[in-house]
Amino acid sequence: RCWHWLRSVGKMAGAEVVACASSDPKIARLKELGADHCINYKAQSFLDGVKEIYGKPRLDGSGGVNVAVNFTGGDTMKETQRCVALHGRILTCGATAGYDLNIDARFWWSYEHQMLGSNGWMPEDLTRLLSLIAEGKFNPVIDKVLPLEETSEAERILEDREVVGKVLVKP
Repeated sequence: RCWHWLRSVGKMAGAEVVACASSDPKIARLKELGADHCINYKAQSFLDGVKEIYGKPRLDGSGGVNVAVNFTGGDTMKETQRCVALHGRILTCGATAGYDLNIDARFWWSYEHQMLGSNGWMPEDLTRLLSLIAEGKFNPVIDKVLPLEETSEAERILEDREVVGKVLVKP
């Protein structure tokens, strides 16, 4: 849901970005937006996709990703742990798949992962975000702009996951 954030912030930090989505049109859009690698998790698990790109995380420090951002929570956390390299970080900032996380403590301690939570919308975060937009360093992805009268349609396309980026409702 926050691909544009990950892509922009990840790229600003100098990261190679892997984006995951549920359809080929969304994958195409993510590539247009600059994702280095894309995984359609309906066709292949994101764990298998990460292993194909970077190899399986190993205790010698090879393989896996250094940082994984998990926006969904629920049963996706265990696979996320299995993607992350030795001394890697997992950031959780959402739980659209559920609040009860299924984790594997062995990966947490064996790979010495840092698991971080963030709501990301503290006043200072928003101030910094608006500054980055004003400076032209961050360009939010706006998928659709709808009039106020179409608020229910805006809600529907969000719930049906038909967008890449944000939907704005304009008075």
